[in-house]
Amino acid sequence: MQLKVLPAIALRGALALPASKSYSIRSFFVAACGGRSRIINPSDCDDAVVALAIARAFGSRVRAIKSGYEVSAGPVAATRPLKVKVRESGTSLRFVLPLLPFFSSTAEVNGSGTLVGRPNHHLCAALRDCGLLIQGAGAKESVPVIYSGGTLTGGRIVIDGSLSSQFVSALMIAAPLAQKDTRLVMAGDSLVSRDYVVMTRQILARAGIQVVPKGRREFLIPGGQGYKGLKNFKVPSDLGLAAFFMVAAALVPADITLQGFFDDSLVQSDGAILGFLAKMGLKFTRTAHAIKIKGPQRLQGGVFSLKDCPDLVPIMAVAAMFASGPVRLKDIGHARVKESDRISDLRKELLKVGANIEEKPDEMLISPGVAYKSGVTLDPHNDHRLAMAFAVLGLKLGVKVDNIECTKKSYPGFVKALASVR
Repeated sequence: MQLKVLPAIALRGALALPASKSYSIRSFFVAACGGRSRIINPSDCDDAVVALAIARAFGSRVRAIKSGYEVSAGPVAATRPLKVKVRESGTSLRFVLPLLPFFSSTAEVNGSGTLVGRPNHHLCAALRDCGLLIQGAGAKESVPVIYSGGTLTGGRIVIDGSLSSQFVSALMIAAPLAQKDTRLVMAGDSLVSRDYVVMTRQILARAGIQVVPKGRREFLIPGGQGYKGLKNFKVPSDLGLAAFFMVAAALVPADITLQGFFDDSLVQSDGAILGFLAKMGLKFTRTAHAIKIKGPQRLQGGVFSLKDCPDLVPIMAVAAMFASGPVRLKDIGHARVKESDRISDLRKELLKVGANIEEKPDEMLISPGVAYKSGVTLDPHNDHRLAMAFAVLGLKLGVKVDNIECTKKSYPGFVKALASVR
């Protein structure tokens, strides 16, 4: 479906932000590993729905309640073969693989769409080193991934975290169920998206799981731990999704309030957007339950490292197009292996409206344009974050966005929310 976005005369009103996709997925996986959990106000996006379905497949009893779901974990027992469909959820794919020995005798994990071709070779190699019989398709070990046996017993596990922090988080969730202690060692040039690992540790701690840092590149995870459940876990609002409306309010006449639940004790990698936009000169007020912005506002250029928040690349690129000076987005090479190549594909589409963008392997340089084209049709390459960023661009220029339904991956109500403040 194509969405035609006309230039906005003004944005007015309040909208309720959806819950964090990342915390929702983690909470469902952790809930499935033991104990009883009440997940309050989780995301209803496609990726979170997949994680909840996997909890059921692992034997959890799931009951819908007024504010979310109650999840009672079943026994940890590898007694039956499983067929797991993760659809397009890369996070669920990575999280499920190390858990297979504890919940299945054999398994086939399949996915679709943008997940086909996404790399899992670092994780599969680490699991084979632990004794698992597991193999993905092709050199990148994409879906389908076949697990034929073997047990995760603990010991020293080395994982390359330079491509995705999801590999580290996946092993961190599974290791407490192993018989022996695990020393989880992170190899590679650097660990990207480090805050997502912190996010995983915070969820694990709430379930009574101990993870002990041993320097910047190693964790000690005692074996034989029992997951105690998340009790009452209220999922915070998603700051990465707030980013789209914050940038929109900066570009056009606006007076909007983003309502939600913001818990500063829970790390969000995409919360970096608050600092990025403040550095660009955006003025806004924030409380525990709201972010208020009036626009338009003049944005400044600058240099920004998105090493820990690659999901912000598309919307930061759109904001950069209207800054008073050049914007350099650096440390973003790992954004190439998301739902799309968030460097090349993004640049290709923004060039259609006349953007001045220079692409390098690990960065983008966006210089202010003089005259942009309107009415252009943009292809998000089946990437939900490109689609939402292009819709925000449309509020300024007027564009057509193909395949807008791909936003369901993280924000099913995006189009409706956008219309509600116009």
